[in-house]
Amino acid sequence: MLQRTVLFALLIMFITNCSRDDLGPAAVAEDYHSELEEWKMDRLESLTSPTGWMRLAGMYFLEEGENRFGSGDDVDIQFPDGSIPEFAGTITLQNDIVVISVAEGVDITHDNNLVDTMVIYDGEDAPALEYGSLEWIIIEREGLFAVRLYNKENQKVDEFEGFPRYETSSDWVLKAKYHPAPEGTTIPIINVLGQQVETPSPGTLEFMINDNIYTLDALEGSERLFIIVADLTNRTETYQAGRYMYIDYPEDGSNYTVIDFNKAYNPPCAYNLYTTCQLPPMQNRLNVAITAGELRPVGWDGLTL
Repeated sequence: MLQRTVLFALLIMFITNCSRDDLGPAAVAEDYHSELEEWKMDRLESLTSPTGWMRLAGMYFLEEGENRFGSGDDVDIQFPDGSIPEFAGTITLQNDIVVISVAEGVDITHDNNLVDTMVIYDGEDAPALEYGSLEWIIIEREGLFAVRLYNKENQKVDEFEGFPRYETSSDWVLKAKYHPAPEGTTIPIINVLGQQVETPSPGTLEFMINDNIYTLDALEGSERLFIIVADLTNRTETYQAGRYMYIDYPEDGSNYTVIDFNKAYNPPCAYNLYTTCQLPPMQNRLNVAITAGELRPVGWDGLTL
């Protein structure tokens, strides 16, 4: 398991007064502003969808063995008051397999079919269950198992129109040089539960702000590079624990891509308590103010870190 030399990253990060012709602002298309508006609408729809991050209503960790669930006071997993019968059944965790047994007379469904007893997590599949406006699945986080609960009825989410943002500026669309990492490279990433995971890192992005060179270590993000970044605005204006971005891999035959800080967005833990967000690694905490992208949420119950 390989790791990049931290010294190398720090040396690059703190080089100053070193202008580079291959870095700096990137050219933007004529329809850039309309494309950004479309990106913002896609994000809004994702956040407010029936199982979007904003409709999370609870995360309940399972104990090994039988866990009684419902909305009553005498259950192990207490769903919101009145949302489900006081005792709705049991959820049993044994040998990393989770099974639900529904109480008689409680109409919990999966794919519109009534559920009696059913495996709801087996290491690969985690089917969604529904009762009224509630929907839930089982998630696993480094050996911890939890019920992730959504409530589709939420007027505040229905009225949500997006987070406050800095004014869009093409000055924050920057050329970046991609330095691929050796195969098998990982970096330690900590989440809000305090768990540290060695996470695959495909490479590093090098870019320039005000003639100063900075770097960001990327994580694998399906078909794109995933970036977790912190900067000086986190102290006062943006979410304290940093923001997220996705960046395109360079095109074939090129080592260059584009970082668009106008698309820096709040992680789910900025506005919902029931998430397990990853935090920026130390080398991605930049000593510069990135005055672009989403600002700190106002009026939402996120984690204060």
